[in-house]
Amino acid sequence: MTDRAYVLFEEQQRNRGIDINVVKAQLKALKIETPSWGYANQGTRFKTFKPAGVPRNTFEKFEDAAQVHKFTGLAPSVAVHIPWDKVEDYGTLKRYAADLGVSIGAVNPNLFQEDEYMFGSVTNSNAAIRRKATDHLLECVDIARIVGSKDLSLWFADGTNYPGQANIRQRVQWMHAALKEMLDAMDSDMRMLIEYKFYEPAFYHTDLADWGMAFNMANKLGKQAQVLVDTGHHAPGTNIEHIVAYLLGEQKLGGFHFNSRKYGDDDLIVGSVNPYELFLIFYQILDATADSDLSVRNTAEGIAYMIDQSHNIEPKIPAMIRSVLNVQTQFAKALLIDHNEVKEAQVKQDVLAAENAIRKAFEFDVAPLLRAVREEMGVAAEPMEAYLASGYAEKILARGKDGASW
Repeated sequence: MTDRAYVLFEEQQRNRGIDINVVKAQLKALKIETPSWGYANQGTRFKTFKPAGVPRNTFEKFEDAAQVHKFTGLAPSVAVHIPWDKVEDYGTLKRYAADLGVSIGAVNPNLFQEDEYMFGSVTNSNAAIRRKATDHLLECVDIARIVGSKDLSLWFADGTNYPGQANIRQRVQWMHAALKEMLDAMDSDMRMLIEYKFYEPAFYHTDLADWGMAFNMANKLGKQAQVLVDTGHHAPGTNIEHIVAYLLGEQKLGGFHFNSRKYGDDDLIVGSVNPYELFLIFYQILDATADSDLSVRNTAEGIAYMIDQSHNIEPKIPAMIRSVLNVQTQFAKALLIDHNEVKEAQVKQDVLAAENAIRKAFEFDVAPLLRAVREEMGVAAEPMEAYLASGYAEKILARGKDGASW
């Protein structure tokens, strides 16, 4: 690499004691799963906009997802949502994905769009509806087995709107029973990733309202169950990196759904509102990769990074490219933290020195580093520009405005 900016950057980091080759290797190993539903039409509470070119079926979703991986080198797997992505033959979908250069990632059951689920799915007081919901969870285990997926990602809309509407404690027991049946059906190398959300669509209570409830449920279920942190599913002011550190210490952090929030669950492009928060999340993860406890290190290294966003006004593929690039940028900055410097300041109880050691890594311009890494990976130095110049966006306009919708 002869780029002058990169040469200066490398020299700067070498003088700080940062091994740039180690940083590059970690950047090349970063993988971020994109969601099939992020390429389809999504709706606000008021309207679903339907631009031309949106995929009309699951196979076209994978075609679009393959473009994101082609130009970034970061997104080799695609999460599916069932039944949004239901097909007659999952083996055919698996082979089609492989031909495109991607694979099928996490399988996400859908337990919130059937009419029967108005009052809950696995927590519904109607035993027949609970049975239907549990059977769908088992169906998704079978699908994961066929496509070779190791992660089943669970989010429940279950909750209530009014005091007295339902027995909250009983609902916890029903949920545990359903998840236990699902876990018993899973292969030993599969993981159950349990997500949470503090409100919406239920407004009085949700059955898995926060990380503590998800953590408790995962603990009850055993080692194969872990917590999935959605960065948009928290109240304003929540210290997400604290949650990350705690779950890492308990070996219960399994994955992320990356997006961004301004108030509540805003499925905005990750890093678009508070990139420093994303950087600090990665600081906690990278710090855990050097922990003396092997279980903590293994947990940090086994985290599944996934995007979960609803692109309502943005063009789908460029929005996804921007999403994964924002994650890559903050990960790169976090890799520049001198952890020895941080620890020395912590021992001395030097608050300003510790904070400065973190913050100055965030302030580095990592664009020259990322260009160098992409060149070595054989992908475009400027992925967004390369995609826009590829002609793919114009090509898919032939699909018309009949795109798939949730």
